[in-house]
Amino acid sequence: MIRATDAEGWRARDLEVLWHPCTQMREHPDTLPLIPVAGGEGAWLLGRDGRRYLDAVSSWWTNLFGHAEPRIGAAIAAQARNLEQVILAGFSHAPAVELAEQLLAIAPREAGRAPLAKVFYADNGSAGVEVALKMAFHWFRNRGEDQRTKFVALANGYHGETLGALAVGDVPLYRRVYAPLLAECLFAPSPDAYLAEPGQSPEDCARRAAEALDALLQAHAGEVCAFILEPLVQCAGGMRMHHPLYLRLARDLCDAHGVMMIADEIAVGFGRTGTLFACEQAPAGGIQPDLLCLSKGLTGGFLPLAAALATQSIYEGFLDDSRERAFLHSHSYTGNPLACAAALAALSIFGSDDVLARNRATAARMAALAAPLGSHRHVADLRQTGMIVAFELARDGKRATPFDPGSRVGLRAYRAGLDRGVVLRPLGDILYWMPPYCIDDAQLELLATVTAEVIDEATACA
Repeated sequence: MIRATDAEGWRARDLEVLWHPCTQMREHPDTLPLIPVAGGEGAWLLGRDGRRYLDAVSSWWTNLFGHAEPRIGAAIAAQARNLEQVILAGFSHAPAVELAEQLLAIAPREAGRAPLAKVFYADNGSAGVEVALKMAFHWFRNRGEDQRTKFVALANGYHGETLGALAVGDVPLYRRVYAPLLAECLFAPSPDAYLAEPGQSPEDCARRAAEALDALLQAHAGEVCAFILEPLVQCAGGMRMHHPLYLRLARDLCDAHGVMMIADEIAVGFGRTGTLFACEQAPAGGIQPDLLCLSKGLTGGFLPLAAALATQSIYEGFLDDSRERAFLHSHSYTGNPLACAAALAALSIFGSDDVLARNRATAARMAALAAPLGSHRHVADLRQTGMIVAFELARDGKRATPFDPGSRVGLRAYRAGLDRGVVLRPLGDILYWMPPYCIDDAQLELLATVTAEVIDEATACA
């Protein structure tokens, strides 16, 4: 048990030396609370103030099976006693090989299409996206198609914050300042069902967006090397969700225009949406991308690791006597043995614990608990895909009247949640649930109760 220690002392030490991510540091510690964490246990974070905090956002969507999951911890410890790190250029080790074999075995497959066949490791989601972007561009260049220098991405999409990944993102908060540094990208309208016109269904939104994508690819025929998207849920863009039909239509359009499809399943992969990969939910048996990006839950949330899965055709496009045609991308910790061991342990849990069946049952329970909140006066939209539930807050529940950003409704809700022992880190004025898979009924009931209370509190004076 974690006992209360000098939480204020730890806050002071932290602010003396650390620069936190995705944070306006001037807001610490008065406006934005800083919670020193001493440990974790299942769905709980254990604070140095002696309090327990329900981790409703899976620590930025990474944690799958709960904090301090002993099976993953044991796998890392065992690997550390054998080999902690080795260069992966010209060397190999069992965890990297075994993990690649297992990832390729479970990757999305589509009838009539050659399967994903090779794994390239990176060490975080943004880096994994960079790998895929560079592979797509370089593959066409190796074929002599030097004019294919553009990427197409979705409006309101997010793929990371390194410069290459940021270039194919469209969330202004992250992109605007660095726009002069970014590679050219064409943005296609999002199939986001929240944007439906009166009388339109989510399927209508998907078809309309696909027609716009087709027109964009036609207008830039021969100039585009790849189209990248987040299947089913645009997470950092506000947990905006689209109908699976769009995946099928986009896959077909990429084929028709000779463009690679990159599926960024960094946040939605490994069971978040109800299937192991979101791509599996496309009509006609699911779709298979040309490049698949994985990270976050890949290690169960224990260690940073990313993987870009590619087809054999892409791999062979780099084979030549010329060093310039090789894919000379590298990271010092590419295929780190400890991270690969953690990922292997995480994958084994899917097999031993029937995780997907449990997730579907949990998602149904989440839907039942969230439903009453959808009728709250200031909830404009309640949406769900698998174990992701989002509450879009707007004045009087009207999409046309969002809250004034200066009122900081989302921040108010976050602070109110922490006061009640629940981590509900918002995306603007959008609250969401994305808990670890181990969350139980009592914890879900607490989450629903607290969410209702914080919506009331945050919107009362806005």
